[in-house]
This record gives sequence, structure tokens and C-alpha cells, in this order.
Amino acid sequence: MKTLRLLAVGLVLGVVGYWLLAPDPSARLGAAEPAKVGSATSSARATRDGPPPPLPSTAPAPVQTTPPPPAPYAGGSAPAPAEGAGALLLPVQGIDADQLQDTFTDARSEGRVHDAIDILAPNGTPVLAVADGTVEKLFDSVRGGLTVYQFEPSGRYCYYYAHLDRYAEGLAEKKTIKRGEVIGYVGSTGNASPEAPHLHFEIHVLGPEKQWWKGESINPYPVLKGAPLAAQ
Repeated sequence: MKTLRLLAVGLVLGVVGYWLLAPDPSARLGAAEPAKVGSATSSARATRDGPPPPLPSTAPAPVQTTPPPPAPYAGGSAPAPAEGAGALLLPVQGIDADQLQDTFTDARSEGRVHDAIDILAPNGTPVLAVADGTVEKLFDSVRGGLTVYQFEPSGRYCYYYAHLDRYAEGLAEKKTIKRGEVIGYVGSTGNASPEAPHLHFEIHVLGPEKQWWKGESINPYPVLKGAPLAAQ
């Protein structure tokens, strides 16, 4: 009986000792392996803390527009009509067509008819070429004073400027001049009154011989008012 009691105590001590000295209980019971670091958790953090995914492009489609209209002419008054339209530039700077007076048929000394238009302006006012052309003759006459004879390119017309105070610098015979170019300055040379400086302006239809001093006069007044030269 005593022997059986000792065997029972020894068995109990052996079971307790085996329990205490065995490996980790969790390993012994087959517990699940801990989650690996950096798997699902790190992926979730990266998704949460990283920049948001780019949004799909929603840029508006380009809008078709028409080009703006050209800016208005900024030179003050509108450009004068081209020579091809038959109109001539008014030859005295600062004078407009409303200031002109028709003196074409006015009587002059020795029974002459004026055959020209006088354009009053202060002494020294620039005189402008009425059209493109060539200086055919520079002449100082008793009646006309300092004068310019200009032929237009076709050789049909001659433009005559008289009573100039002086010529523009560099003006010379056979020189090509352009519409609007300064060719001289208003004065009172020749038989003009110093108290009324003006430009004496004529238009001649040249004959076949193209003589600068000879031609059929036509009235400049309607032409300088805008009428076609060819209609005169």
C-alpha cells in the first residue's frame, strides 16, 4: 500500500515536471503564425498616407473663336485714294478740300484766264506731290517764280506748282518723287502778292511731243475735290 502511494506521487511529479520543462505552450498547441510585418498593414498605410490617385482629365475642349477685326487706321485722317482711283492728293499740307475755291476761270492781267487753282496758306507751308511721278523741270519764271513741273508715270499729265518760297532739299530734275513727298514750300515768288502767299497749281494734258511748258489745261478744282482725273 505504501508502495502504491509512492508510485502515484512519483507519477504526479513526473507529469508536472514534464509540463514545466516542455517548449512554449503556444507552439505545443499549434497556434497560428504571427502576421508578417510589412504585408497587408504596410500596404494599407501606403494607400492611406500616399498622394491621392490622379483624377481623370476633364480639361474643356478648345473653343473655336473668330479672329478679331483689324484695328482702325490710327494715322488721324483716312489715307487718300490711290492714283489708280483717279483722285489726286491735295498739294498743300494742312489744307482740306472744303477750303478750296474754284479760281480756274478767273481773269488775270493781259486778258489771260487763270487756268489754275490758287490755294492760300501761310508762307513756308509744305507743298506735297499730288501723285507719283518725275520732276521734269525746275524753273524760275517772271510770273510763276520758283516752279516745279512734274510728269506722271504714263506721260499723259503734267502737274505744275508755282510761287514756291523754296524747293525741298535734294529736289532735282529727273528725280522720281512719290505721292505725298514734300517738294517745296508755299511762298509768294514771281508775280504773287507777299501779303497773300499761296500755291498756284495747274494740270496739263500733254501733247505727243511731251513739252513741259505746253499742254491743254484742265480744271484742278473738281479733281482735288475727289473727281476722277480721267473724267475731266
